[in-house]
Amino acid sequence: MKKIFSLLAIAAILMVGCENSEDIPVVEDGVMQIEVLHPSATRATETAFESGDKIGLYATEYSGDVASPLQISGNWANNVAVEYNGSIWNPAKKIFWSENKMDVYGYYPYMTPTSIDEHLWSVQLDQSTPKTADALSGYEASDFLWGKATGVSQTDGNVQLEFKHICTKMVIKLVRGEKFTYDFPEDTKVYLHSTVPTATINFEKGLMSKDLYGSRQKIRARQVSIDTYEVILIPQSITERMPFVEVEMGGVSYMTEDMFSYRPGVQYSVAITLNSSPEQVEVEIGGSVENWQ
Repeated sequence: MKKIFSLLAIAAILMVGCENSEDIPVVEDGVMQIEVLHPSATRATETAFESGDKIGLYATEYSGDVASPLQISGNWANNVAVEYNGSIWNPAKKIFWSENKMDVYGYYPYMTPTSIDEHLWSVQLDQSTPKTADALSGYEASDFLWGKATGVSQTDGNVQLEFKHICTKMVIKLVRGEKFTYDFPEDTKVYLHSTVPTATINFEKGLMSKDLYGSRQKIRARQVSIDTYEVILIPQSITERMPFVEVEMGGVSYMTEDMFSYRPGVQYSVAITLNSSPEQVEVEIGGSVENWQ
């Protein structure tokens, strides 16, 4: 009986060891390992990177102490897809270290850039659409993140890419005024007006520029709670009073007008106080937050 018990105990230990080994990544000599940090150090979507999230990665090699420029192709690594499995980031193909220093660029969400300095980008006009098995939500697909690790080498260990937001975020809070006695309907829709939704991206510098030929459009915000909505925008300035925030509920449209300057990587908040008449809408713009969650 003692022999049987010993054999069973050994088998159990081996099984546990095998299960744990699946969670331990095998680090090969000379292969680059990637760690990705969100601006909030927690997530790229609402709270954290999720399993299945995918970034794009470029790497360039130095010549002595001179960094090579990032190009659409011909780099040390060209737009390698790196997918998160819930604990580690797995490149679609191995990236080996150079003997020289390197610059590593990363961005999210993954795409196929057509240009390094003028890739056309657009936020979604309907950011209320949910995430599916095949596509990001309208909100997530609009939030462009970028990061760069400069002059790294194999002796530095894992490459840490600290991402930052390139777009602008607006949080819209609905407030019941003294003469607004109703509850907010579940089918309430909130729009932000008068911004150009298209831009060009410079992947080397992490810069986004509003499309000079783009037309101003309205963007539907996603709902976070019964009275709070969020929308991602292209950084730009509205220098004259234009339609600003619109709230649709119960067959009535409440429209506000204002001018605004949307800075990259900044979150703004605005409170919309509603009363019984659509003409009695009050707007209160709050402070700004950089590197939002």
